[in-house]
Amino acid sequence: MGDILSQNEIDDLLAQLSAGEINASDLKSNTTEKKIKIHDFKRPSKFAKDHLRTLQIIHENYARLITNFLSGYLRTLVQIDVISMEAVQYSEFTNSIANPAVLAIVNFNPLPGSVIFDISPSLAYALIERMLGGKGGGKIEKVRSFTEIEIAILMRIISQMLTYMREPWENIVNLQPALSAIETNAQFVQIVNPTEMVALATFQIKVGEIEGFMNLCIPHMVMEPVMDKLSTKIWFSMIEKGTDEETQKSIEKRVSETEVPLIAVLGRATLMVSEFLELQVGDVLQLDTSVDGDIRVMVGTLHKFNGKPGVRNKKAAIKVTEVIRREDE
Repeated sequence: MGDILSQNEIDDLLAQLSAGEINASDLKSNTTEKKIKIHDFKRPSKFAKDHLRTLQIIHENYARLITNFLSGYLRTLVQIDVISMEAVQYSEFTNSIANPAVLAIVNFNPLPGSVIFDISPSLAYALIERMLGGKGGGKIEKVRSFTEIEIAILMRIISQMLTYMREPWENIVNLQPALSAIETNAQFVQIVNPTEMVALATFQIKVGEIEGFMNLCIPHMVMEPVMDKLSTKIWFSMIEKGTDEETQKSIEKRVSETEVPLIAVLGRATLMVSEFLELQVGDVLQLDTSVDGDIRVMVGTLHKFNGKPGVRNKKAAIKVTEVIRREDE
């Protein structure tokens, strides 16, 4: 039952109506109505906001990993950000693809079906140029088709990028993505029905001075087996479970079994190119290390130890005499 007005309130209300201070139509619109949620049967929303939020967190972690990888792989500054994560129809995604394009079809094992990496041509040309020794900053006057060699280079880069996709997805599924093929025409990548809903992650990538976009198209049928795990609440709870003592021991074991190159640098010498070309068997080079001096022991590219050369069990050996700390350098 609604609120009951007193006589004074009724008189005040009638006075305001007669003075024109209140419109009678406004009073009618204040009646309580049930809220109606519009549902488009042609475009059903199969991805809830919680699902898209979890997918965005996953791909933000992925963007961070491939940023570090590409910066070292291409030997230039690379910046990657996730700018959107939305649910669209597959036909909307394919209609927005330029021609020619770089469409990498990736098997999302063990999940059913495939996903698509869509890399803008300007970005693809920059990646190819960097891999071939160029600066990767040239302007493209006219977009052309990709050669077989260029496609092979892109396949190598994308295959390397896929290896970094396992870690962000490990709380959802033990993902083993594999590159199937690269197409340059959107008509040949009809992996699902045009009306099928897909989750579309859009990345903004900057390689040197070149900026471009990369889209990751994930059909709903691929995500359907793990939809119940795409809740942010479940996802974060699985992360917390992953920090227990058993997991820490597993990580420590993996780190302890990791192989790293160990190099002992006996000394260095500087030669002119003409001297280098005239070197013969039996020539003696004078190094910058004294006979009783320490030699540098490198772990990868890091100067970690100093040592003395010697022999142990009839094999060349190094005796560590000093541990080099980073803060000491």
